[in-house]
Amino acid sequence: MDMSDTQDMHFDTQARGSRIVPTSWLLVLLAGSLLIVIAMMGWADLGMDFLKASNAKYLLALTLLAAFCYAMRDQASGRPRIARDFAEYVGFFLFISLLGATATYPAAAATSGFADAALARIDAALGFEWIDWYRLVVANPWLQTAGSLAYANIYMSPVLLLGGLAISGERARAQLFLFSFWLAAVITMLLFLAMPAVGPLAYIWQGPIPYMPTSALYQAELLPLLRDNMLGAVDLGALQGLVCAPSFHTAAAVIYIAMAWQCRYLRWPLLVINAAMLLSTPVEGTHYLVDMIGGAMVGLFALCTAGAIQYSLPKLRAQRKWRETGLWQNLTSSSSAAVPPAVQSRDV
Repeated sequence: MDMSDTQDMHFDTQARGSRIVPTSWLLVLLAGSLLIVIAMMGWADLGMDFLKASNAKYLLALTLLAAFCYAMRDQASGRPRIARDFAEYVGFFLFISLLGATATYPAAAATSGFADAALARIDAALGFEWIDWYRLVVANPWLQTAGSLAYANIYMSPVLLLGGLAISGERARAQLFLFSFWLAAVITMLLFLAMPAVGPLAYIWQGPIPYMPTSALYQAELLPLLRDNMLGAVDLGALQGLVCAPSFHTAAAVIYIAMAWQCRYLRWPLLVINAAMLLSTPVEGTHYLVDMIGGAMVGLFALCTAGAIQYSLPKLRAQRKWRETGLWQNLTSSSSAAVPPAVQSRDV
């Protein structure tokens, strides 16, 4: 067996092990994201009153979750371990969600123009008529209620998913979900900078609005204020969706469904819940169809990228340990010793 065979066997053994990322790595990633968002807020002259009740309640929730996780850090099994893991996952998810939504406000201040004309033309080429979809909802009040409830499932699905992963002890998969969600939020915000839009309700619909969906006209109302530095402060309790293209609800739904598909008891419930959310997204989220196609691509890309990174971790760790143990030095020194002195002198 040569050296490469020994190395491959060592890597294969490590690859079958855990792909759990140290919590400190996740904390560093989120701390870096926080510093970037703070810098963006400063550039856009946006502030935040941390003593305001609507802001303080989220900060208190994050603090309590972190304190609980620290107090239960030594629990390795049973219900205490499940409670600790669930609190940790929910804390990370809440932080990512708040940070991502907040980041869209200074990002909106950096945008110019609107991409609605191009987005509407693409929808027309795809044969999708947003007005017909909206009129169907207007004519059926039960669809309005069902749609608003389904659209809010962006918050229920992760609770179910993270709870299931905490119970089953699948920490690596929970981390994969959280990193995919974070990456999808980052990509969505970057694309938002290139494609700001007010949405089909503001751009296409003419006349009085018979039904005001969940997303209302927030893009059309807030984007001009942010561009003119007239908003002043961001309220965590009143965060509104500012991203039209791509649809983050769609990206999240793709991630939720993919992550739940390997959980036998969550697969079909989350598929149904998120299918309903996707059907409600054009009206409740005031999205073009192309927004949703773009969102699905973002979700798939985030999942594949996060999965590839996580898959490579065991091999990278094994390679680092292999080099640090001295085996590499021993093998290289042995190889050097096996070379005739004359050959070594010629190489020099």
